[in-house]
Amino acid sequence: MIRNASRLAATSVALFMLASPAFAQTQPSASHMALAREVALTSGMARSFDAMVEPFLDQLQQMNVTRPEIKQDLDQVVVMLRPELDKEKQKMVDNAARAFASRMTEAELKTISDFYKSPAGKKYVETQPGILDDVVRDLATWTQQTAQFVMDRAREEMSKRGHQLQ
Repeated sequence: MIRNASRLAATSVALFMLASPAFAQTQPSASHMALAREVALTSGMARSFDAMVEPFLDQLQQMNVTRPEIKQDLDQVVVMLRPELDKEKQKMVDNAARAFASRMTEAELKTISDFYKSPAGKKYVETQPGILDDVVRDLATWTQQTAQFVMDRAREEMSKRGHQLQ
């Protein structure tokens, strides 16, 4: 009887472990996905995808420099490709929405969406690129200074212990 109970317990644990990924991967509802998509769009994330797509077209149009005879045809091709690239960009928006929906509840996404629709949220999205530029610029300086600080302090502490670092 103990042996049967042990088998039952082991089987139950194994089934639970096998079923856990299925439970974890439950598909979000349509309303959950709609809110997640709205957050992806209103947060300015899609703007990042735009910034990645435009260089592809710019690079293509650089061919005008070396092959001026194809300028007109190339311009037409770029116009033709834009809608296709927009579809590709929408795939990334959908991927971002799935990522949001898998990590946040519908209620959390609603709160975030409401923020991005508010005047403060809109200003946040509008000013975010400039703020990030400032942070990235400052990060480079901070990284150099911090690396130097760590080495100086490590040398100082190792010197106290009778070791010299280069």
